[in-house]
Amino acid sequence: MTDGAGRDRVAASLLTQGPATASQLADRLGISSTAVRRHLDTLTADGLVSSTARPPYGPTPTRGRGRPARTFALTEAGRGQFPAEYDELASDALAFVEQVGGQAAVMEFAESRAAALEARLRHLLGDSWQSAASTSDTSDAEQMQAFAAALGDLGFATSIDPAPGGVQVCQHHCPVAHVAGQYPQLCEAETEAFARLLGRHVQRLATIAHGDGVCTTVIPLTASPPTTIPHGSPTTERTSA
Repeated sequence: MTDGAGRDRVAASLLTQGPATASQLADRLGISSTAVRRHLDTLTADGLVSSTARPPYGPTPTRGRGRPARTFALTEAGRGQFPAEYDELASDALAFVEQVGGQAAVMEFAESRAAALEARLRHLLGDSWQSAASTSDTSDAEQMQAFAAALGDLGFATSIDPAPGGVQVCQHHCPVAHVAGQYPQLCEAETEAFARLLGRHVQRLATIAHGDGVCTTVIPLTASPPTTIPHGSPTTERTSA
């Protein structure tokens, strides 16, 4: 494997599976930690990867005598190496929408886009999932796994991890991150769509658009009756992107 191909694999793993330490990347890719570190050094020098002593979620990993292992993540430039939706065109279109109709028009567009995403997720999950979710025929954990898998099928490179009282769904890729950085209404409307779909209060803790390594949404697994949450409901936590 050439160094270029190795670097591409490391970058692709950080995109699709999220931030990781060098040893975690070595395990993921089945190559030596030495090779991974060499690729990470090159990617970091090129401004495509950055590192921190703390991961974006979960406990801080340690190595050796308790020293924290550094966690690596793609930078905005690194994510920009992968195909995305037409950022410039989308930004221009939303700027025009804002110019013509103001912030209310931008929010209306964001809600319309989120409703379309919600409809696609409902279609992927199917009637049987909706029925099971309302009658408790399947466990909460199984329902959340299905939800995360459906998001993954739509290109969000999603994983799910335990969280106090529930789970956190992590989207490692956002096809409109650059645009959402300018228009956080896109993130807000998406969070509300998740709440409507799941019939639960959800909380968005981090977004790629805000400069975080992943989009992280915490979903409680305590029993709560399914509800229909209208657009803009204050019951859904919002985090500016």
